[in-house]
Amino acid sequence: MHVTVDLKVLYFGTPVVLIGSRNPDGTANLAPMSSAWWLGHSCMLGLGNSGQTTANLLRERQCVLNLPSASMVDAVDRLALTTAAPVVPAHKAAIGYRYEPDKFAAAGLTEQAAELVAAPRVAQCPIQLECEVDAAHQFGGPEPHATAFQVRVVRAHVAPDLLVPGTHYVDPVRWDPLIMKFCEFFGGGDNVYPSRLAEGWQMPHQLRPTMA
Repeated sequence: MHVTVDLKVLYFGTPVVLIGSRNPDGTANLAPMSSAWWLGHSCMLGLGNSGQTTANLLRERQCVLNLPSASMVDAVDRLALTTAAPVVPAHKAAIGYRYEPDKFAAAGLTEQAAELVAAPRVAQCPIQLECEVDAAHQFGGPEPHATAFQVRVVRAHVAPDLLVPGTHYVDPVRWDPLIMKFCEFFGGGDNVYPSRLAEGWQMPHQLRPTMA
């Protein structure tokens, strides 16, 4: 028997992506997000219009999609509730967002130069996808609040131990992506870390993380 409900969140489970981009002053920006899906060599990214990453992608038309493994959850969580926008939008400030000009330092991650785009890679991420923006579509009702970016992967970097030996295929057994389900972190099917984002959004979850 199903129950009809008004779901408040629809994040059923997607990979976490750390989007590397460049701010107007040339500094590196790094933003965690989980509204991404791939088809062929293209990816669709869903980003809120008030974020600095959205402005950067519209201006620069380039980014790097850094895919963290589940073991990197603590670094990813340190980026939660941070923004590179000097003026924090009121709706973000209300749930605890703060201005953070150095996202790499805040997360304890290392910036690495890309080869074909100006946006930064994350050295610790085992998969790094350099991308160019092909199109941007605003959505979200009469007054759009988000943008769907269509990006094209122009170069992929993968840690050798994730590849099926002798091929260019990622071994799905060796690759353990960090997944976000309903604002909570999962890896290998288990809840792996308490989420600041879920706390900021006051999610009513009762979880027992299995990874310290």
